Amino acid sequence: MSTEAQIAANQKNSRHSTGPKSAEGKGTVSMNACRHGLSGGFLFLPGEMPADFEKLQDGLRTEHNPETPTETLLVESMAQHYWLQQRAIRLQGRCFNEAGACDAERELALYLRYQTTHERAFHKSLNTLLKLRAEKRKAEIGFVSQQEKQNRARQQAEAHARKQELHKWNVLLAQAKVDNQELQNMNLETPENRISGRIERIIAAEKAA
Repeated sequence: MSTEAQIAANQKNSRHSTGPKSAEGKGTVSMNACRHGLSGGFLFLPGEMPADFEKLQDGLRTEHNPETPTETLLVESMAQHYWLQQRAIRLQGRCFNEAGACDAERELALYLRYQTTHERAFHKSLNTLLKLRAEKRKAEIGFVSQQEKQNRARQQAEAHARKQELHKWNVLLAQAKVDNQELQNMNLETPENRISGRIERIIAAEKAA
């Protein structure tokens, strides 16, 4: 059992922080348990240049030109997984001594597994991006095709309406010619040779038109 004096001393000592207080010191300590950074949150290891990662990411953005937030996330995922894949390859080199013999078979197997994991993740993000692009193009083509189909149907309907209208006027013109001939014939008739009902037939034909 601890005495009251020991408990008090422990409580007093616990108030004195022995850890780093500066931002640089805290950053260094936070990396103490990070052996490879191939899992968990994405971060840079000592010796890695964030500018090189930005260059890689900018190159992928230029190549794939993401147009939506989802496409942007997929491109960023590709950049991270490729970066980690290359890190895993570099770490494999540390497992061999100057004679070329492997001094850390367990670590080598781990790095090889992470290399494969991130390589697959890179291609998964790429394939997902390409699939989204293909579906988007297919939808756009389908929309254009539907518009073209609607335009053709409207043009056909308009052509049919014009044809009907032209036929109507041709019929009226033909009827007008007949009516005109009928009137001329009436002017040439004598009371003895007049055909009964001619006027009535003309009026009825005009009403029917």
